[in-house]
This record gives sequence, structure tokens and C-alpha cells, in this order.
Amino acid sequence: MLGVTSLSDPVSELAGVGPKRAQALRSLAIENVNDLLTYFPFRYEDLQAKDPTELTDQAKVTLKGTVAAAPVISRFGRRKTRLTFRLLLDEHTIIPVTFFNQPWLKDKLEVGKELAVYGRFDAKRQSLSGMKIIAGADGGGMGSIYPANKEVRQGTIQKLVESAFETYAPVIVDLIPEPLRDEYRLLHRREMIHDMHFPASDRAAQAARRTAKFEEFYLFEVRLQVVKQQDHTLHGQALTYDLPRLKDFIAALPYELTAAQKRVVNEICYDLKRPIHMNRLLQGDVGSGKTVVAAIAMYAAITAGAQAALMAPTEILAEQHANNLAKLFADFPVNVALLTGATKPAARKTLLPQIAKGTVNLIVGTHALIQPEVDYADLGLAVIDEQHRFGVNQRQALREKGQQPDVLAMTATPIPRTLAITAYGEMDVSVINELPAGRQPIKTSWIRSNQVDSTLREVKAELSSGSQAYVVTPLIEESEAVDMKNAEAIYERFKEQFEPTYRVGLLHGRMKNDEKNAVMDAFKNNEFQVLVATTVIEVGVDVPNATVMMIYDADHFGLAQLHQLRGRVGRGKKASACILIADPKNELAVERMTTMTSTNDGFVLSQKDLELRGPGDILGKKQSGVPDFKVGDPVADLNILSVAQQAAKETVASPNWADKDANLALAAFLSTTAHQNTTMD
Repeated sequence: MLGVTSLSDPVSELAGVGPKRAQALRSLAIENVNDLLTYFPFRYEDLQAKDPTELTDQAKVTLKGTVAAAPVISRFGRRKTRLTFRLLLDEHTIIPVTFFNQPWLKDKLEVGKELAVYGRFDAKRQSLSGMKIIAGADGGGMGSIYPANKEVRQGTIQKLVESAFETYAPVIVDLIPEPLRDEYRLLHRREMIHDMHFPASDRAAQAARRTAKFEEFYLFEVRLQVVKQQDHTLHGQALTYDLPRLKDFIAALPYELTAAQKRVVNEICYDLKRPIHMNRLLQGDVGSGKTVVAAIAMYAAITAGAQAALMAPTEILAEQHANNLAKLFADFPVNVALLTGATKPAARKTLLPQIAKGTVNLIVGTHALIQPEVDYADLGLAVIDEQHRFGVNQRQALREKGQQPDVLAMTATPIPRTLAITAYGEMDVSVINELPAGRQPIKTSWIRSNQVDSTLREVKAELSSGSQAYVVTPLIEESEAVDMKNAEAIYERFKEQFEPTYRVGLLHGRMKNDEKNAVMDAFKNNEFQVLVATTVIEVGVDVPNATVMMIYDADHFGLAQLHQLRGRVGRGKKASACILIADPKNELAVERMTTMTSTNDGFVLSQKDLELRGPGDILGKKQSGVPDFKVGDPVADLNILSVAQQAAKETVASPNWADKDANLALAAFLSTTAHQNTTMD
């Protein structure tokens, strides 16, 4: 090796790493020395020599002693060997030691030599099944165990890490600025890396891991804050909205905005009038009034002479948004148009030139809004409803319509804090954390399937008072693969039990859009009193007269989805109920049911859902946006993640932060590892 330059050196600079081994290390995402030194153990073995009196059966222990007799190698089977020798622990204790298939160890075992052996103790036979001979007669410290694979073995990783640390220790510099290190009692980076790989004790390992987690989260969050800062410096449109007209619109609303809605409207409007690119996430619980906030923001853009677009994930939701907005803006100079895949060719042909000329100033639709042939006269604000239901490219395509329009993304259910900090960390976040006045909490109960008949009597009593009910099931039709209730069978059963007194409708994802819309309209108009549906009604459907939600096989849904379904009722002045029908087969499913019945708070539920299922299951593996951290767990280590995010914000918010002495090493590291940045939308 010619000379140490930096931790960004390729691993092939290390002795013993040729092209073949370098290729194998790439399978562990190890390409440079920094990758290797931050490839941390996932657990440790205690290698401290134990007193013979402390030994317990089948425990992994280190025994220190003297080789009492020459080793004997016996062969058995095909190419198998057994090496045995006796280890004198003290004047009175001799332990037989056996190593399988390691005949080369014989050369290390001289009679009278002191050594330490690590292995599994058999109390019945008073013997040790050896695993390794430890360097140094005293044993000692903690043995690092690394994630390995067929191509790169445990021993190889250990030797390479030792070699890399010994060679590169002088160029390991602190990345966390000194004031932060002092404030949070963190180790220097060189000490942290040493104690992660070669801890002298369990306490040293824990202290190193605490610093490693903070550093990993901090570096990730600084990168995010830099992206956010760059986004803010993008030249966006300064939408100089007409404040008196905006106030007139808000005053004309049929209800008073909550304090939280007013605060969020102010945050959004402040961004709109600045000549920067807004990238804001609007989140709130089910029924908290996100849509009206989006409507105010869109009207602000329109009063500035620009267009606004709202993209929804489904045609049902897009049509509902278009209808609601048309009613909301009935007395205002807003021309609302709907553009989806179901828009007839003739209507589409008429609509596209109107969008291009600007005569239509509020366009609602599905992904049809981002097709190449859709041109906007002056798109000032793009609202993306349920943003996680769209792919990265679809969201980007909407942003690229017009001249860097401001973006307001909405989520159907609250985003757990973990995801808000990671997956959405480059966005500014506005939170509506209160429900409109008069909303009554929904009473949620969990019953077993053998209790359904008595519950149906209660449902009939509710219908007799003029209310309506949803009945949700996971499947459309019967399946041999899973034992779950299906919509078609439930529909037939409910028709038998409820008709002709009450009419029952059926809604599922395989129906044509015209059929779906007809069924939803009929339910809204109370032509059906009971609607049997799949989760197609999960989001956005708004029927204030519906007060009962029955969910079959509720244990097959995640908490966030159950909360979203529950949010379809309780939208009027009447008290509402959600009935979960489930026969859970495991403790995890039982916990989901009891959690649902214990709280109506979507923020609590979303974090619990993340803990129970993980980010990939909540947002989809490719859409979760949560990176695979090496040491930190963004769910279990949420407190460290939150502190690291705040610290990163303060670092990057400081003017010319990258030029300050305390941050020079950090800035240099980020620039050399730019290719490793987590890709953010």
C-alpha cells in the first residue's frame, strides 16, 4: 500500500483484497474503507475468561488454562476430523476440549502453553466443544459477530476490519461537530468505530452503538436538510394572492375553521407568496378538514391569476373532489373541470384547449393530469391527494408541469413521526391536530364472528332511525386460498336479512367506473341503506348519513387502513359506531384489535402500525422511502432520530454552515459520499 489518503479509498487498497474479494465485499455493500469500518457487528460474544465454578450447561464461555497433553486427531466420515486435547484450568480441574474439522489448530497446541479457548460447555460431560482459540492467553474483551454470507465469511470480515482500523485510524476524523458531541455526550468517531468493533466491555459497546446511531441519523438528516435548502432556493412562482378575496371566500364557508386549520392556512399562504418552490406535506387525522384547507390554498393561487390542479389516486375520489369543490366555489369565479381516464374523448377534446388557455383554472383528476398532451396555461399550485398512492415518477411529472409550481401533498391518514422524519423529511410539514367542533367520537367495538347475529339486530335499529351502514370485507368473491368472508356472499346474506325493508348495494374494485359511480351516488341519495363494499371505499368517500361501519375479517387489515375505514362514518352530527369482526389467530392481530378499540387518535395508531408492521407494509416496499439504516432503527430509536433531525436542522440553518471550522469535516464527507445519498422525491 502506497500511503493512506482517506476513508473513501476503495477496499482493494487493503492487503489481501484482490478483484475477486472486492467483488464479494460488494455483495455486502462494502466498496470503500468507510463502508468497511461502518459495517458494524450485530452482536457480541463475551470472551472474558470464566472461573470454572461459574460454568452453566450449554453456555458459550471462554476458558483459560494450560495445554496438559498433546492433541490427538482422529478422522471419521468423509474428510471429517476431531481434534481433542486436555486443558488444565487449575490444580484440580482438567477439561477435555474438542474441535471439529479444524486439524490445523494442532500446531498452536504445545504442551505447557497457556491459552484461552472459546466454546460451548457441556456440564454433563464436563467438556468444552471448542469454537476458536483466542489470541492472547487471557482471552478478553468482546468478540464481534458480523452479518456474513456465503461469499464473505465471518473471519474474513474480522481480519479486514482489524487491518483497516490499524491502517486508517490516523485519518478517521469527527463528523459530528464538537458542540453537538459535547451536548449529547457522544464519543469521538475514532473511539466509536474502535469500540463498535473491539469493545472491552458490554458498557463500551453500548456507548459506541449510541454514538453510531446518532451519527447515522444525523448524517442522513443533514443530507435531507441540504436537499430541502436547495429546493427552497429553486426559483418558484411568487403567487401574490388577493387577500380580501381570500378572506371573503373563508367567510362564506358554512362553518368556522378550527384554530389548527387557520394556522396551517397561514403556513401555506406564507409559502405561496414567497419566490421559492413550496414542497409542503399537509397531514391531519381522518375528518380533520384537510380538503377545505387545500381548497383555500387553491383559491389563493387562482386569485393570483394562476391555475391549480388536484391529483387524486382513484376516479371515485377525483369525481367526489370535483363535485365538492364545484359546490364550494359556486359563488366564486372558479371554473372547475374533471379530467380522468373515464373522461369521454369528445369532452376531453373540448377540455384540453381550455386548460391550455387558462379558461379552466381548477383542474381535478387522476394521473390523467400528468399525460404529455395536457398543457397548463400557468400552473401555480399542484395538490397531490394521498401522495403515497402515487409513484415517485408520477409525483415528479406533476411538479414538472408549468414553471416549478408549488406543491402541497396530502395524506389520508397521519404519517407516523418516524416516516415524517425520514420518508418525508425533505418536506415542510403542516399538521391539523384537532377535529371540527361538533364531531362526536366514533365508538369502536370488537366482536367474534359468532356474535354477528346479535349485532345485526343493533344495526337494524340504527337503520330504523334513518341512518345508513357500510359493511366492508377484504375479498370480492370466494377464494380457496384464504378463509375470509367475501363481498358477494355477504351481499347475498344481507339482502336476505334486510330486504325488502332496507335496500342493499354492492361496490367493489372490479366494477366499471360508471357502475361504481352509480352505486356511490345511490348510496349518497339514500337509495341504498346498506352498502357492502371492499376497501374501494377506504378513502375520501363522504356520506354524512352513514353512522355504522362493520368490518369483516378486521384482523387482515393494518391499523392505518382500519382507521381510514372507520373514518367513513362519524362525518355528520349523529353518534357513530365501528364494529370490528375478527377471530385473530395470533397475539399481533389481537393487539391490533385492542389498539383500535382503545383510541380514535390517528397519530397514535399510525406510529403503532409502524411498530407492528414496519414501514414497507405501510407505504409499500418501494414507496416507504425509509432507508436501510445500518445501526439505527427509525422505529425503536425514534427519540435519537428526532434529536438528530433537530440537530441537523440547526446545523444547516446556520448561514454558510459548510464553511465553519466545526463543520468542515462534515461538509467534506458529505461531498465525497454524495453518490450514497438517499434518493428523495
